[in-house]
Amino acid sequence: MIHVKPKKRLGQHFLNDKSIASDIVEALSPDTKHLIEIGPGTGVLTDFILQKNIPDFKIVEIDVESVDYLLQKHPPLKDQLISGDFLKLNLKELFNENFAIVGNFPYNISSQILFKVWDDRDIVDEVVGMFQKEVAERVAAQPGKKTYGILSVLLQAFYDIEYLFTVSEEVFTPPPKVKSGVIRLRRNQVQKLEVEESAFKAVVKTAFNQRRKTISNSLKSLGFKDHLDELGHLAIKRPEQLGVAEFIEITKVLSKQP
Repeated sequence: MIHVKPKKRLGQHFLNDKSIASDIVEALSPDTKHLIEIGPGTGVLTDFILQKNIPDFKIVEIDVESVDYLLQKHPPLKDQLISGDFLKLNLKELFNENFAIVGNFPYNISSQILFKVWDDRDIVDEVVGMFQKEVAERVAAQPGKKTYGILSVLLQAFYDIEYLFTVSEEVFTPPPKVKSGVIRLRRNQVQKLEVEESAFKAVVKTAFNQRRKTISNSLKSLGFKDHLDELGHLAIKRPEQLGVAEFIEITKVLSKQP
């Protein structure tokens, strides 16, 4: 059997606690029919997923060594295993219907994975994954928390998000220097925002890029100077004090401009 060595450049930390792997897989909706696993490594999650007999299951792995290992371990996966970079995939070509995503995600691309989920929110119904604890907390954070940020607002506009549990460093090979957190994102009922979504994203990003400033100051670069009176009490708030609805209201004001 091939021995897979974790690669630092790929952010690989192999989970070796089967109980935690089982808990992650069990957090998926029981009626999941279309699923993609990102970065299976040595397949500790994959083993439990296969036990669920999900009708349409695909795996994406960028590490060739891991791909060879998984094919030796589970030869029937040959037609389901995609050797490549998840971030470069066109997700709309993978399934004919909406799907879920699961994984022990590489820390070095975890935020990029979540931004890709936001871009493909119309086809990604659910995400259950392990992230660096700081990232997991940021995604699930509510307004007023120090960890609340860009990903919090963007993802919470379209997903209900739960922080499920924390995972210690000792259950990985090699152990990371930080704790991990498992979260679940489930698509909410919002199909479309009341504003142009690219404008909404620009407002959120610009505001949090100067998060210590008030909204009236941080958004001057977007042309808010002549519209501060329309923002009312929102003008003196800082971005971490605002929820999704408030950012939508701010974007409405910006959208009135020529």
